[in-house]
Amino acid sequence: MLNDQGTKNFGAYLDRTLRQVRLDMGRRLKDLKLDITPEQWMILSSLYDNNGQSQSELGDNSFKNAPTVSRIIDLLCKKGLTQRKPHAGDRRRHTIFLTPAGKKIVELAMPAIIATREKGWEGLSDEDYKTFLRIINHIFQNFSE
Repeated sequence: MLNDQGTKNFGAYLDRTLRQVRLDMGRRLKDLKLDITPEQWMILSSLYDNNGQSQSELGDNSFKNAPTVSRIIDLLCKKGLTQRKPHAGDRRRHTIFLTPAGKKIVELAMPAIIATREKGWEGLSDEDYKTFLRIINHIFQNFSE
């Protein structure tokens, strides 16, 4: 399990798994003829759960950096799925809102997203899920210190 440097190669396993999840999700969204990517889904989903967030809140909720979030929001605005509105207290800031078209896309995509999640957990128990979350959160905390 240990490589020549005496470390576990968990990063490659995380990357490999994330790539497969994104591919599956992307295929399912494409099959539904929905013009969104898994990365765009994360922003849309976050707004669906809590509409009217700042770009920094969306970045925190999606674990994406500010330039990436800004680029995704630009694309979603061009598609008419989100809109930027000036922040009430600061003209330099904007609040991002899901449009009715964006809400419809989220609702159409939700079965595909659930199917991806279910596929990932086939053959695993609730206890397995709890263990996974404990471990992945522990690794995250190790790098957040």
